[in-house]
Amino acid sequence: MATHYLSQAAFDRLEAEHLHLTTEWRIDIARKIEVAREMGDLKENGDYHAAKEEQGKTEARIRHLAALMEVAEIVDDSEVSDVVTGGSIVSIVYDDDDDIEKYLIGSIEERRDDVEVMSPHSPLGGALMGAKTGDAVSFEAPGGTLTVTIVDIEG
Repeated sequence: MATHYLSQAAFDRLEAEHLHLTTEWRIDIARKIEVAREMGDLKENGDYHAAKEEQGKTEARIRHLAALMEVAEIVDDSEVSDVVTGGSIVSIVYDDDDDIEKYLIGSIEERRDDVEVMSPHSPLGGALMGAKTGDAVSFEAPGGTLTVTIVDIEG
């Protein structure tokens, strides 16, 4: 699994979610399954099947969180750099366009209301990594090669 750039706050939030799911939640879902089993025939027991489905989805989330935290790199978002790295907020403009777009380069787990998140492993994200303000970078998109210019980099 590739490195995932996370702020300390996001890492702490994911760690707390993982702890909750592996302790309290597992006890709660076991109770739900037990109560549903007591209702009788499991073939036509909607509560039982719903609880088992919830259990499966949440166990997948637990595995995802564990894997993510294992490869996480904590970034200090207070450090402003002139180079795009994981955790940078970068403002770009596409060639032949005047609209500035702003992205946080990092994990989707960093999502915020004020800025879109872009994976550093995406074509554009990868092209931006290591670039500086004023640099024009090109990347392959489904419609062909596109070029963007970096307008600003925030820590």
